[in-house]
Amino acid sequence: MAKLFTVQVLEHCFVSPPPNSAPKASLLPLTFFDIPWLFISPGQPLFFYEYPYPTSFFTSTTLPNLKHSLSLTLQHYYPFAGNLLLPSQPAKPELLYTDGDKVGLTFAESGGDFSHLSGNHPRDVNQFYQLLPKLPKCVSGEKQLHPLLAVQVTVFPNCGICIGLTYHYVAADGRTFNNFMKTWAWYYCGIRDSSFPIKYLPSYDRSVIIDTDGLEEIFLKEWWNRKSSQEVVVDLSKMVRATFVMSLNDMERIKKWIIAQCRKKNQSPPIHLSPSVLVCAFVWVCLLKTQVGLNEKCFGEDSAYFGFNAGGITRLDYPVPATYSGNCLGFGRSMAKIKELLADEGIVVAADVIGNTVKKLDRAFLGGAEKWISEWGVLIGSELHVLVSWSPKLDLYETDFGWGKPRKIEEISIDRMRAISMTESRDFKGGIEVGLALPKSKMDAFGTFFIEGLKFFCNQFD
Repeated sequence: MAKLFTVQVLEHCFVSPPPNSAPKASLLPLTFFDIPWLFISPGQPLFFYEYPYPTSFFTSTTLPNLKHSLSLTLQHYYPFAGNLLLPSQPAKPELLYTDGDKVGLTFAESGGDFSHLSGNHPRDVNQFYQLLPKLPKCVSGEKQLHPLLAVQVTVFPNCGICIGLTYHYVAADGRTFNNFMKTWAWYYCGIRDSSFPIKYLPSYDRSVIIDTDGLEEIFLKEWWNRKSSQEVVVDLSKMVRATFVMSLNDMERIKKWIIAQCRKKNQSPPIHLSPSVLVCAFVWVCLLKTQVGLNEKCFGEDSAYFGFNAGGITRLDYPVPATYSGNCLGFGRSMAKIKELLADEGIVVAADVIGNTVKKLDRAFLGGAEKWISEWGVLIGSELHVLVSWSPKLDLYETDFGWGKPRKIEEISIDRMRAISMTESRDFKGGIEVGLALPKSKMDAFGTFFIEGLKFFCNQFD
């Protein structure tokens, strides 16, 4: 495994909204969409940018502008400067912001290899944790206060910048977090060009989320019953992370093959063959081949699970503003027998069950929602499961601070979740990047299944 590099902290400070720009106090109740995220560890994204300037230029010019633009952003996203308030049972958790609350901001210099870290090839997962800030925990009597966001900006002299964030999902889904990042980038660019248009001012009106099925009470009971559960411990000592890219042509070939196989059997093809479904189906089968090939304890009659989130803004029966700031996600869980997924037409099965789950959410977004947390528990507790983090629809690579689009985006939290990340491709229009973390031997096996699988579909149609 690669040696860890040194990271020297240059400055640690705190950033608040500008004076009198945010409410003196704000108490946001958690909706039933927020509560399930109390069970999940914080998000840990890293944004790598090319930056061919020395540390002296960074500290004299870039650093002050990053502080100022973050402060301006927090006047709109002030809950991020606040805390998650966890009172004693049976009181309800809330997001609390009071005047003077702040976000921890660390600036550092790294001696690491920027090109290596921002590549797609396998890299030691432990190299990335030095680029992430930690969220402190505060206790006040019987109440716990958890800061919601911390930021670290690390400069690689004459090579690049990495913006690392740790944030509680309970405060923001991917859509809200994406809007926060783009607003920060807008303000940073606006320091030099005030004509740059701002697009993402948030709304905090919790009354737009209507709980017609009593889900809040159900989820809160689940929270109090499981609050003392221990996190799953994952051995990171031999793990690597890598990124695999699928182009639109790759997806189109897989789609054609699936339809052709169904026609041969006079069967209807899967009802939903979107690019994301095709990528998920292909990656799920490759991962399952990787796991089963190195683990003889798994048997074909066992079930494998695939879990993902789906946006609710356009699926709910009532209107929710696109600028709503908070969580508005549903949970989908697909299941299939291992022997079916490992068969010659396993990708057809995978695409079918994932597509059916998507369509089920389209038809009745909150249908069966009372089981979201319990189904999540079943999925996490299974030996063979896959979770999806992020979404290609977020256009994360459009987060431009004036240094160009990110060289690379990584989601570090997948290391401990047995999850994959999915973003739009940086370099191929319509393509999708899949990030994952596995032990080195399994990553090698997955890479082989992935590459050979794409070659197979290429040979079928080219």
